[in-house]
Amino acid sequence: MAFDVIISGGRVLDGTGAPPYRADLAVSGDRVAAVGRLDGARAGTVIDASGRLVAPGFVDCHAHGDAAVFDPAVQRAALRQGVTTFVLGQDGLSFAPGSAATVGYASRYFAAVNGAPPIDGPLTVGALLDCYDGAVAVNTAYLIPHGTIRYDVMGPSPDAAGPGDLARMRAHVERGLADGAVGLSSGLEYLPGRYASAAELAALCEPLGGLPYVTHMRAYGDGAAAGMTEVTEIALASGAAVHVSHLHGPAGVLLPLVEGALGRDVDLTFDTYPYLRGSTILAMVVLPPDVPGAEPDRALEMLASGELDTWWAGLEQTWPRLTISHAPGLEWAEGLGMVEAAERAGVAPAEFCRRLLVETRLEAGCVSARPDEGPEGEESVRRMLRHPAQTGGSDGIYVGGHPHPRGFGAFARFLGRHVRELGDWTWQEAIVHLASHPARRFGLADRGLLRPGFAADVVVFDPATVADRATYAAPRSLAVGVDDVLVSGTRVLTGGEPTGATPGRALRPS
Repeated sequence: MAFDVIISGGRVLDGTGAPPYRADLAVSGDRVAAVGRLDGARAGTVIDASGRLVAPGFVDCHAHGDAAVFDPAVQRAALRQGVTTFVLGQDGLSFAPGSAATVGYASRYFAAVNGAPPIDGPLTVGALLDCYDGAVAVNTAYLIPHGTIRYDVMGPSPDAAGPGDLARMRAHVERGLADGAVGLSSGLEYLPGRYASAAELAALCEPLGGLPYVTHMRAYGDGAAAGMTEVTEIALASGAAVHVSHLHGPAGVLLPLVEGALGRDVDLTFDTYPYLRGSTILAMVVLPPDVPGAEPDRALEMLASGELDTWWAGLEQTWPRLTISHAPGLEWAEGLGMVEAAERAGVAPAEFCRRLLVETRLEAGCVSARPDEGPEGEESVRRMLRHPAQTGGSDGIYVGGHPHPRGFGAFARFLGRHVRELGDWTWQEAIVHLASHPARRFGLADRGLLRPGFAADVVVFDPATVADRATYAAPRSLAVGVDDVLVSGTRVLTGGEPTGATPGRALRPS
């Protein structure tokens, strides 16, 4: 028997939930050819996996690599964690589909999250997927972003969508699905997605045909019950499967909400990342809801006029929780807390925050500590990830001089801390949560398992050493313990270093 690649001597975690077993794995072309004892078989490349585990590549269910995925450093960071697929188009805002004006809006509003588009608009989903295909080392899958299509049809209007608006938005959804999108996303704390009703979202979910509606809910924390009630309403009205993004907070509150939705026969999953701090655009955190953030020039006029001065006074408890992640033109402040940056500038935190928003033209980003940071918060993280509906998602943001460490360490942290150190999952359970379960959720039927005929996305890692190294102080530090990775049968990481190959596919539902 002759193959292109043989991974020999390792213990295979095939993604079915079976315990690791001693086996060789052979690859021919871009597919797994055989799994078992392959004594005497020959291959052009042989990888010795002795003492290591062999698993299907991980699917990052929530990644903001829409532009950053072209950066070799970001690809390296993903591969060093065993991530072979990014699901993009998150939180209802990305680069397609839309006119040049729409692409410009989404790029500006979400500059601290997604960065600049790879090509100028107008863009279709198909054209954007073509940009990724064969151009990067990891696979990409794409969600149709609701906020982008709403802006393309209605601009920044806060009005309810009329029948004609809904018809045009639905046409965007249908074309995006035909182009290969793996679902529809919404960001109901962002603009203009915040203006949508449950009825609007349910109507746009109807064409999904089993693919998920992926939502950054309207409310988390104290408002999680309202957010989950709306998710359930949309699912029941449309018949869509739903996936809740970054479902973090007190497990004692959230898990009953999850069980309540499942008890109503909602096909529900959710992703979490193993950290207690979040990261987003600064404007969402600090501006009152009546500021028209979907009209940046008007919002900047309000900021410059001083009419928000009384609002700033109510944010005294917020300033100590914020670290500046992205501040174009004020890069000296990146990595500093808002209070410390304000002290260096010689002004109050409220004034520095206002200056930061104005001088970056609302493109500033932040890392934010949650009130439950501490042992109780970590226990909630552990309880949430143990739920069978959970999947792994980093919510990785790679823009800015001092991003959140989750994009550089989340998946290695799942393995090193939550499997090896804490025992929240067994190794085989981890692979279900990080590979096979998310592949099924997004219709990637030939990924997530190590079986003959499946795509050869394969990660080889050392269970004794795999760990995250990224911290809030040093967020771009690379993970350790993952040394060999194949994407579509091609070696993209060997000895922990990228090979330079770019076999990543723009994945369509299969």
